[in-house]
Amino acid sequence: MFKVGIIGDEASQDFQIVVDLAVEFNLDSIEIRSVWDKAPQELTDQDIVKMKQILDSTDVRVIGVASPFYKCDIDNAKERKEHLNILKRCIKLAKAFDVNLIRTFVFWKIDNIEERWNEIVESYDEPVQIAENEGIILGMENEYSTNLATAKLTERFIGEINSPSVKAIWDPANEAHADQDGEMPFPDAYNRLKPFMIHAHLKDAARDPKTGEMDSVEVGTGIIDWQGQLQAFIDDGYQGHLTLETHWRPTLKLDEDIVHQPGGSAFSEAGEEASRICLQNLFKMIDKLE
Repeated sequence: MFKVGIIGDEASQDFQIVVDLAVEFNLDSIEIRSVWDKAPQELTDQDIVKMKQILDSTDVRVIGVASPFYKCDIDNAKERKEHLNILKRCIKLAKAFDVNLIRTFVFWKIDNIEERWNEIVESYDEPVQIAENEGIILGMENEYSTNLATAKLTERFIGEINSPSVKAIWDPANEAHADQDGEMPFPDAYNRLKPFMIHAHLKDAARDPKTGEMDSVEVGTGIIDWQGQLQAFIDDGYQGHLTLETHWRPTLKLDEDIVHQPGGSAFSEAGEEASRICLQNLFKMIDKLE
C-alpha cells in the first residue's frame, strides 16, 4: 500500500501545526518546502533541530525536500549558479533528515524547446554528478510552467539523462494544466511515466467555466480520475508516498505567481482548512479501494 503525506506549507508555515495535522490524519510523512516563512535552502541548523524535536514524539517522518531548484531562467547565468548552491543546501537539508529525495525542475518554459533540447538536457550534467556523488535522487516533476510540462517530455528527459539518480515525480493535475500539450492524466500519462516514478503528488484540477482557465480544485471534485489512479497505485504495487499538494483554497484564489513559486505565509493562507477537506476526501476514496 502506498503511504500518504503532505507538503507542509500547504497547511501552515508553523511546523508544529503541520505535524499536528499529520498526526490527526495518521499521515506517514511530510515533504518540506517552506517552513516558518523560510525556503528549504534557508533553513538553519537551529531550525532543523527544532523541526526534529517537534517530530520526535510522533511516527511522522520527513520524506523529501520540495526544492525550487532550476525554477529560473535558462539564459540567466547568475541565476543558474545561484540555483546550484540552492541544490547543495537542499541536499544538506535532506541528509539532516536522512532522506535522499529532492524535487527539481528544468527552467521556466521557453518557446523553442525542441531547438534547445540538447542544451536543456546538458544543463543537468553538473546536477546529476552532484546527486550521484551525494547519493541523492533528483525527482523531476512534470510541471506545466517549466520545460518538462508533460509526462511525455519528462519521460524523454529522464530517458536521455539515463542516471539512477534521476527519477519522476508524477502529478496528474499538472498534466491537466498543460492543456493541449498534455495527455489524459490517468491512465495515459500515468502509464507513460510510471516506469520512472519514485514519488507522486495529490491535487485536482478543473476548468473555470467563466475564464476557461484550468484551476486547482478540491481533491475528488475535478477532472482527475483519482479513484482510478489510487486503485492503479494498489494494482501496480506502488509502495512510495503520495503527498498532498493542495493548491486549492476554499475562500480565496492564489495568484498565479505564487502558485508557480509557492512558499511563505501568503501561499499558506487558508491552507489548513483546504488540506483537511482534501485529506478527508482522499481517505474516503481510499476506503473504496479493492
